[in-house]
Amino acid sequence: MSTSAAAAECDTFGFKNLMETFTVNVQRAENRQLNVPLIAPFTIATSRVDRVENVGIRIELSNGCVGWGEVPILPFVTAEDQGIPIVSPAEAAELAAKYCKQGFTTLKLKVGKNLKSDIEVLQAIRVAHPTCSFILDANEGYKPQEAIQVLEKLHDMGVTPILFEQPVHRDDWEGLGEVTRIAKYKYGISVAADESCRSLADVQKIIKGNLADVINIKLAKVGVVGALEIIEVAVEAGLDLMIGGMVETRLAMGFAGHLAAGLGCFKFVDLDTPLLLSEDPVFEGYEVMGAVYKYTNARGHGGFLHWDDIAW
Repeated sequence: MSTSAAAAECDTFGFKNLMETFTVNVQRAENRQLNVPLIAPFTIATSRVDRVENVGIRIELSNGCVGWGEVPILPFVTAEDQGIPIVSPAEAAELAAKYCKQGFTTLKLKVGKNLKSDIEVLQAIRVAHPTCSFILDANEGYKPQEAIQVLEKLHDMGVTPILFEQPVHRDDWEGLGEVTRIAKYKYGISVAADESCRSLADVQKIIKGNLADVINIKLAKVGVVGALEIIEVAVEAGLDLMIGGMVETRLAMGFAGHLAAGLGCFKFVDLDTPLLLSEDPVFEGYEVMGAVYKYTNARGHGGFLHWDDIAW
């Protein structure tokens, strides 16, 4: 085998493409509760999360190889991001100052519960971190006209978010399209579909109707194969991509990060929920250095759990 051929074989681990499948002999499959407290309750427009109550997965093959995974258990929401949850203006300003010191230049702000309060929080954050960029995530919280009103008020404040995520209800396709058109052509702001993107069929509907500019992909929502299918269709249609997650530990975030880094096609990366947790149950895996994640060149995502320390 030539040197170049050997290198190619090493890079692809013997696979011809990402969609190729193969059969393995599973000797044991186990799951246990993966409960981790949050530093503080995480509130969005439609829900409040007080602790992570996920499921850890351990798969052992007959050859001794072990794989680790994580499944989030959440009720009909995608409360997924570090950023700044729905809090008071004073609390938001404190968090903004903290993240500024850690090196974050873009803050994702949860909005959608109260229009007046949202504007007050934005003003407080602007004072605490005047140079930061904003991503607004309404988690379906606004009616179309409310979402448009937010954009108008931000324009009057001289604030232009780099992204407005899921401004309206997941099934309000007409409203999503209306907000997207006004945000894009009047204010130069991109709109992302998150809760509205639950399948490849949803993405195809978004593309056909020009209903959003960005697709937020979460592996817990669409799976790995589903994500690869969506990525291919979205990129071909010229949509931008965001990689996100639920409220998960570094186990799930590590896998999503490897996918994003390997494909290199994501404009927005939102994988910081482990920073919300009061403890880290994951060993090894990627390193967190403020706003920078350092991944190692290892097979798999490199993270694992001490199985005996996980509650039955």
